[in-house]
Amino acid sequence: MNEILTGNRLAVLRRNTDPRLEWLCAQIARNRFLPVPPPDRVFIGDGDFRAIGAEFLRHFVRYGGLKPSDRVLEIGCGIGRMALPLTQYLESSYDGVDIVDDGIRWCQEAITPAYPEFRFQCLDVANALYNPGGRFDAAKSTLPYTDHGHDFIILTSVITHLRTAETVRYAAEIARVLRPGGRVFLSLFLVDAKARDGIAKKTARPAFIDAPGPEYIADENAPNAAVAYSEAFLLSVFEAQGLRPAKPVLRGHWSGQREAENFQDLLVLEKEGAR
Repeated sequence: MNEILTGNRLAVLRRNTDPRLEWLCAQIARNRFLPVPPPDRVFIGDGDFRAIGAEFLRHFVRYGGLKPSDRVLEIGCGIGRMALPLTQYLESSYDGVDIVDDGIRWCQEAITPAYPEFRFQCLDVANALYNPGGRFDAAKSTLPYTDHGHDFIILTSVITHLRTAETVRYAAEIARVLRPGGRVFLSLFLVDAKARDGIAKKTARPAFIDAPGPEYIADENAPNAAVAYSEAFLLSVFEAQGLRPAKPVLRGHWSGQREAENFQDLLVLEKEGAR
């Protein structure tokens, strides 16, 4: 189930793209009326804010199977980079949660007034990189949502900043709030044999420290800055919660995969049971 998508299979995926989706993503990428946070408030990486959001909307729909009717939860919504394009696609509801208060406040001020079905909450959860003074332990925290209340959950570059105990806890909470048959979309660093070789040879980027696993960090002084996981281990953590791969992993080029579409690996999980 987790084999690399080859160049031929990627070409088929591109040909099968709905032209309506391509039109929508192109419009979003150049829509100057969609709000963009000021540069001094952006804490989620560089690049064109609208264009990156539009590209991930493609991933959510093409690879993740997102439907307009899905009730979406985004864990680690940041400052709304993924939420903004979803305002142009979803017909249902969106909940975004993050541990950085300033990002949540911007979303509440800039997005919710125009799209009241898009709701944002801040969790005061501790993270050495993003919220070192947080009151709550991420390894014990609970998401503020009811059981089985969401159809599609997004985590873009969230597991990449969580240590093992935190990741295990998030997996359990994701399973709790996701409907049977619902899906989870993740971007992350998955260490398979090829990536393990890249880490050992120092060709992987980030340059993770060569270690036995299942957790790999890039900086001992800032371990939450970049975290990778053994693929077998991470899948077992989610499988223990009834979440299994729905599609083959889309490999990112961080580990040297030349035919990758994205920097990080993309993984889609599906919860056991029917919707």
